[in-house]
Amino acid sequence: MARRLRAKAEVWPLAAPFRIARGAKAAAETVVVEIEQDGACGRGEAVPYRRYRQTVASSLAEIEGVRAAIEAGAGRDELATLLGPSAARNALDCALWHLEARLAGVPVWQLAGLERPRPLTTAYTLSLDTPEAMGRAAAAHAHRPLLKVKLDARLVRERLAAVAAAAPTSHLVVDANEAWSAALLAELGDDLAAAGVVMVEQPLPAGADAALAASACPAILCADESCHTGADVAALADRYGMVNVKLDKTGGLTEALALIRAARAAGLPVMVGSMVATSLAMAPAMLAAQGAAIVDLDGPLLLQRDRTPAIAYRNSIMHPPARELWG
Repeated sequence: MARRLRAKAEVWPLAAPFRIARGAKAAAETVVVEIEQDGACGRGEAVPYRRYRQTVASSLAEIEGVRAAIEAGAGRDELATLLGPSAARNALDCALWHLEARLAGVPVWQLAGLERPRPLTTAYTLSLDTPEAMGRAAAAHAHRPLLKVKLDARLVRERLAAVAAAAPTSHLVVDANEAWSAALLAELGDDLAAAGVVMVEQPLPAGADAALAASACPAILCADESCHTGADVAALADRYGMVNVKLDKTGGLTEALALIRAARAAGLPVMVGSMVATSLAMAPAMLAAQGAAIVDLDGPLLLQRDRTPAIAYRNSIMHPPARELWG
């Protein structure tokens, strides 16, 4: 067996600036891994996130640090002992799943013991902006069944009201990206209910969310930055009603599936999301998202262009990827 690992950075311009409570960006900066063996090639894509002290450079360095082990034949189980949960491990883990499936001549879903993936309805994300701009964006996407609204701690009521008025038939989920306080969350209860918000994602900073155990929020609270792996679930069950599974947080599809099992064992439904990235990153996330209560895999819709071949999106319906892409 001879293996060859390649890793590279890619930049994918966004269709419009994407703003959240922490800042804005104009492009998705991704890391892509390819692992070749016996004429087969497995690929994986990940997005390093500065919130977790990761950059493209640090992720490429992480991958380089395990190159010898991977090229010597280390698999997904060994990878979990070599790297902690990170974007770098995600790219490697997904590439190893893809390679293993190619060598076995079966799709990844079958290799993982999962059901054949079906089309999914994804949320569509509205970037943080002025209330007027967010209202216009909501109106342009009012045909979508689920909108995800990025907010910070300012003009929350005005932004929510503008979106709800412009998209009256859409269900809304809110993502505060750790920007709120417990007091603000309590003050917003009536406004969330009036806007029809069904879920609020990570309202308080990770590590300061114990206050949520006493929250009377009318919407489901979902852990994002507070939940990375299955080991986190036990400490979250008294404060959240849902967990957000992202492969860049779990360190790949392997741990994502373990986190989903742990969440369901604790009685917590799951949301499956992702960073803004191409269809190569969405493909393995689609396997994890089968049966999820909320799917947030709209990353390619926010790009100027996607890779080829790409996942087919029909409005908010995303279809399983072609084997040429991943799987």
